[in-house]
Amino acid sequence: MERIVVTGGAGFLGSHLCERLLADGHEVICVDNFFTGRKSNIAHLLSNPRFELLRHDVTMPLYIEADTIYNLACPASPIHYQFDPVQTTKTSVHGAINMLGLAKRIKAKILQASTSEVYGDPEVHPQTEDYWGRVNPIGIRSCYDEGKRCAETLFFDYWRQYRLRIKVIRIFNTYGARMHPQDGRVVSNFIVQALRGEDLTIYGDGTQTRSFCYVDDLIEGMIRAMGTPDEFTGPVNIGNPREFTMLELATLVIRMTGSKSQLVFKPLPGDDPRQRKPEISIAKAALDWSPTIELEQGLERTIKYFRDVANVV
Repeated sequence: MERIVVTGGAGFLGSHLCERLLADGHEVICVDNFFTGRKSNIAHLLSNPRFELLRHDVTMPLYIEADTIYNLACPASPIHYQFDPVQTTKTSVHGAINMLGLAKRIKAKILQASTSEVYGDPEVHPQTEDYWGRVNPIGIRSCYDEGKRCAETLFFDYWRQYRLRIKVIRIFNTYGARMHPQDGRVVSNFIVQALRGEDLTIYGDGTQTRSFCYVDDLIEGMIRAMGTPDEFTGPVNIGNPREFTMLELATLVIRMTGSKSQLVFKPLPGDDPRQRKPEISIAKAALDWSPTIELEQGLERTIKYFRDVANVV
């Protein structure tokens, strides 16, 4: 049994990770400032004696004892991270510095939840870990994209300079239960709009692509990455390589919800990537991991969550 810190632990991904780590028999300290995290995501864990909740902002130093740290703290949807872009950058950069400093002091192993957004609007398809990306450093998405890129830099400098045990994963589009109904991400947007009988909003012409990974698969990949030998640092892509256009996703959601919704088209937001598809051969080789849940199966579970639990109808 390990004592494990999960920053951003009350968020969409963090709450699933906390739940899984508890199921595996560990002690979990959930750290969250509740900017985008929600107590409802971890309410069912509060009675577990091996679970502890700590309200804290990672832009401030944290003094705590643990064996392992998962650093997930950062708003991840454009609506949330563009609300306060300066704070978003601080969360990625100052947060990384503080968590790396903590890991260095207590000699803990630490994982950085990075993102496919480090690839920007890519010229390489599918995206491989050795691709350096094509990112606008001064755009409306830069607070998130460049913040995460800088966090990766810090992680690898701590590894080179201090031999800190690090893991860096690059998360591609992930969906599932506990997504925020108003987070602005395409899966939650489409499901909520379809369940309410509203028109589904498609930005651009709908031919841009994404690859969608169900949350359970993502958490499994994250835990496997943390369990690799110390010499494996990553970065490693964690995502589902099955690629869909926005039109294909919208049509599928309408069919699976039985909705009468129509499609409406709006201008594409600035710096929105045209393509997203992970190349996952490193994950397969180093983690023995690949996704197992197909989009239709994952959407069925996610639609049920929004219909029965999130009360969006």
